[in-house]
Amino acid sequence: MQERTTIAHVDAERGFSGGEVQVFLLMDGLRRAGWRNVLFAPPGSAALAKARELGLESVAVPMRSDLDLPGALALRRGLERARVDLVHLHTSRATWLGGWAARWAGLPALSTRRMDRDVKPGLRTRLVYERLTRRTVAISGGVAECLRKGGVPDERVRTIWSTVDPAALVPGRARAEVRAELGAREREVLVLAAGRLIPRKGYDVLLAALARLGGAQERWKLALAGDGDEHARLTAQARELGLAGRVTLLGRRGDMADLLGACDVFAMPSRREGLGIAALEAMAAGRAVVATAVGGLGQAVSHGESGLIVPPDDVAALAQALERVIDDAHLRERLGAGGRARVESHFHARSMVAAYESLYREILAEVAA
Repeated sequence: MQERTTIAHVDAERGFSGGEVQVFLLMDGLRRAGWRNVLFAPPGSAALAKARELGLESVAVPMRSDLDLPGALALRRGLERARVDLVHLHTSRATWLGGWAARWAGLPALSTRRMDRDVKPGLRTRLVYERLTRRTVAISGGVAECLRKGGVPDERVRTIWSTVDPAALVPGRARAEVRAELGAREREVLVLAAGRLIPRKGYDVLLAALARLGGAQERWKLALAGDGDEHARLTAQARELGLAGRVTLLGRRGDMADLLGACDVFAMPSRREGLGIAALEAMAAGRAVVATAVGGLGQAVSHGESGLIVPPDDVAALAQALERVIDDAHLRERLGAGGRARVESHFHARSMVAAYESLYREILAEVAA
């Protein structure tokens, strides 16, 4: 079945973030296992460019809004031309437009939900999760709970945790070289945070917490990788807190493996998080993680084993946790080793691929019955 089964992956995002990382990890694993994959994504999107770079089949389909009927019709035609057997919908808009396209094409579909936003009970929820799709995959226990609270039947929900590929996180540059570029001195503990600069990520809380840490100038340094609407406000906040010399906003970076290799601590102070792939990457790289107990993030990072977990929006608790890992090299080493072991046993990409393979077979057998 694997050699003749085609999976369509629909992703409506134009950018490239943690969700797209998971889509490509999945497609790569499926390709290695013998499945045929076709990615459907908007023209000019980063995902489309990545697919072409990797030699993966791809089709450009406009998906401008949830009301893009021509886009949904174009997607239907693309699914039929590609002789697809099963449609995997990877984003909210993709689920809505792709769900209709799959239904019109007479194809079974499933959706992956990555955000821990509340699911509102109602007609659209019933339509999406009970009519347009046969299963919905939650990337964490927290996301699964949101689906159930929204009225999605238990039997239609599966939890398949997002994962990482440790082999893709091997640094390409020497640790000392990257630290020098970031302005981190030998004695400084380099704290790294990475993600979109938006309120949900809680970087304002991180700056406030770091401002509470006293000590010598060379005690710690923060490197914050990512771009977004909060860039100017965070820059101003760092200056107002007297942290301008200790905080560097790096902008968007494509060298996460190098940054992880250079840092000592990874901070993820999110207010909401479906899971937090960046935290898993830090654990895979053997870095101590300080994170918040939100969504799947508080479940993925085991407190005291692979990191330290604090409540969201709690400046004092975050400051205390950061102070512990900054001041204790042995604790950092122990948490880093624990994180690496936890990823290997619970969050390796091969586990995710195998779980999706099993679910695909389940749905296809259900359709054939």
